[in-house]
Amino acid sequence: MARLINSTSWSADLESSLSSMCPSPSKTTVDQTLRLVKSPQKALQFFDWVQQIGFSHNDQSFFLMLEILGRSRNLNIARNFLLSIEKRSGGSIKPGDKFFNSLIRSYGNAGLFQESIKIFTMMKSIGVSPSVITFNSLLLILLKRGRTNMAKSVFDEMLSTFGVTPDVYTFNILIRGFCKNSMVDEGFRFFKEMERFKCDPDVVTYNTIVDGLCRVGKVNTACNVVKGMGRKVADLNPNVVSYTTLIRGYCMKQDIDEALDTFEEMINRGLKPSRVTYNTLIKGLCEARKLDKIKEILEGAKDNGGFTPDTCTFNTLINAHCSGGNLVEALNMFERMKELRVLPDSATYSVLIRSLCQKGDFERAEKLFDELSGKEILLSETGCTPLVAAYNPMFGYLCGNGKTKKAERVFRQLMRRGTQDPSTFKTLIMGHCMEGTFEAGYELLVLMLRRDYVPDFETYDSLINGLLEKGEALVAQQTLEKMLKSSHLPRTSTFHSILTDLVKKKCARESASMIMLMLEKKIRQSIGLSTDAVILLFGSGLKEKAFQIVGLLYDNGFEVGMDEGAILGLADNH
Repeated sequence: MARLINSTSWSADLESSLSSMCPSPSKTTVDQTLRLVKSPQKALQFFDWVQQIGFSHNDQSFFLMLEILGRSRNLNIARNFLLSIEKRSGGSIKPGDKFFNSLIRSYGNAGLFQESIKIFTMMKSIGVSPSVITFNSLLLILLKRGRTNMAKSVFDEMLSTFGVTPDVYTFNILIRGFCKNSMVDEGFRFFKEMERFKCDPDVVTYNTIVDGLCRVGKVNTACNVVKGMGRKVADLNPNVVSYTTLIRGYCMKQDIDEALDTFEEMINRGLKPSRVTYNTLIKGLCEARKLDKIKEILEGAKDNGGFTPDTCTFNTLINAHCSGGNLVEALNMFERMKELRVLPDSATYSVLIRSLCQKGDFERAEKLFDELSGKEILLSETGCTPLVAAYNPMFGYLCGNGKTKKAERVFRQLMRRGTQDPSTFKTLIMGHCMEGTFEAGYELLVLMLRRDYVPDFETYDSLINGLLEKGEALVAQQTLEKMLKSSHLPRTSTFHSILTDLVKKKCARESASMIMLMLEKKIRQSIGLSTDAVILLFGSGLKEKAFQIVGLLYDNGFEVGMDEGAILGLADNH
């Protein structure tokens, strides 16, 4: 049934076909079809249709339909559906808290926390009591948005108004939320508060508070929390995440010996380090310049039958060698990476390209740059977001050596990832100016302005001069207008050069606009140019505009190289 619905527009013919296929659908058939129909709108049409042919929806099918609408971000429709359930069911079903919880979560997932609050308020107003799940859902949404004061108010309401007892999930949400919002002391307060509610922390609770403490440098306190796990709750022991978090904390404090001791303790307790554990420790060892110890760690990882270096590992090692001035070893690591078929990402290339440029080996850097561009690695959504600044030395080299087009191709890939840099725009525009591709430079200038970056005087000046050399007077005029909007005043000679070319190209209206702009900006006029522009206006049949320009020139203390009789004669002849 779902295949037919997915491939056909909803119509009376479709309903007829569905009736023939399954005249009396079972609950299982209805639920499976709802899950398999791709369009939420069609799912709702099917939901209504089966009810019309006699199917009786129950609590579960109404909830399923609401979840489908909420997941697909059809939130207004989902809200209206929720409010219509009692009517649709003939009064047999009154939505309980789980229905409202679902919609609260859906609005939260869409980033509309205010709407989540409205649903919370609505459920209370119509007599539906919020459950612990309701409060947990709302607290999670609020804390993700950084609304810590609002979260405290909701927690107080949970206890005092509704008498709902918080569970371990409530406290985990509160602790994580406050720690992530740089309020670790508040998070720790909630951790201590658990005992008052006879709520035993679980390993997630401990790991959350340990992470929060480590982030603010309280690693020794975090270590004591880990040691106290078994004492406070029977049969509760630290796991891989607990130790990895401590290792990261010690590495952040550059206490690498404690990090190594924690790593050893972890193994001695029979816990197998994860990929994250190894990469965290390797990063810490690199930062502490203990590269020899890394080899020992990796050999031990082999013996433990698990970890093999991944992209993150190699990036960390390559970066460490580059930072230490050992570019040869970094490049060897890169080759080893490819031998092991570990895929390099944008971070791998950026650190190597930058280091090669710093060494002056632009030829080798360009080969890596070509590889990066050709494989479109920058467009990959995996890994970290690339930084334009890392490639600026390469952009500068390419633009200075007649290869601006190549540089721009990579820059546009970076822009598609949402990253950009105003100085790179200038480098590329100036590169186009040097190569005579001024139209391409103008396109980049427009892109730059759209992103609210302000080009400097030199960028505008070089581009305008280049456009004039290419005979692109109209584009040069547009560039000058943008220059003025960027609060840069062009040279007087620039105004005159553009006006000269506009007159030569018989651009009458544009010439008039240029004179008016010059008068507005108090730019000195050239009698010869002004006269030529007025003659062009009369010759183009724009008598009114010509007289207007003459009047404005005289009003501003300038004149044209013709007396009144000559001007009237021009007007009569045209």
